[in-house]
Amino acid sequence: MYLVKVYVTYKDSVLDPQGEAVKGAVHRLGYAEISEIRIGKYFEIKVAQPTQPIETVVEEICDKLLANVNMETYRYEITEEA
Repeated sequence: MYLVKVYVTYKDSVLDPQGEAVKGAVHRLGYAEISEIRIGKYFEIKVAQPTQPIETVVEEICDKLLANVNMETYRYEITEEA
């Protein structure tokens, strides 16, 4: 069995309105040195005995469902569990 951790965030060229709102709140708390905050999504996926390479499975799921590839980018970590 595999544990896949997927991180999805907006591309650098895309405005992140939630991140900007949080940055504003952080500034109001007195942390003026914070220059940028980006908000993203995090997924944990458990995969048992894939029929194709695990990377292929994960990339297809990310491209088709988890990330809007026009606006977002993703990265993932795969670990094998006992």
